[in-house]
Amino acid sequence: MSIIAIVLTVLVALLHLGFMVLEMVFWTRPLGRRVFGLDPQVARDSAKLAMNQGLYNGFLAAGLLWGLWLDARGITLFFLGCVVVAGLFGAATVKRSILYVQALPAILAAIAVHYL
Repeated sequence: MSIIAIVLTVLVALLHLGFMVLEMVFWTRPLGRRVFGLDPQVARDSAKLAMNQGLYNGFLAAGLLWGLWLDARGITLFFLGCVVVAGLFGAATVKRSILYVQALPAILAAIAVHYL
């Protein structure tokens, strides 16, 4: 895999580790509420759901790093594809900016992994 593919994939993995921490640790705190635009009551009411979502983001990051560790394009592309689908779904159902924050970096990384 090229250095560009590796760097872009690590960036996507780091983003998902960051999402995991925001959702699992900071969801009800000022930082998490500000990032996700939540009022305190909504944050408290949805905290368990957010922790579950954060865990899945951690699994995506782990899968990406595992694919890189093994130098396995197929595994890396599978997890990048999962991120793209999650980003497209989030953009369609939650907030359009998810397309740019989550899906676009994964698309660019997938292109690099596949072609470079």
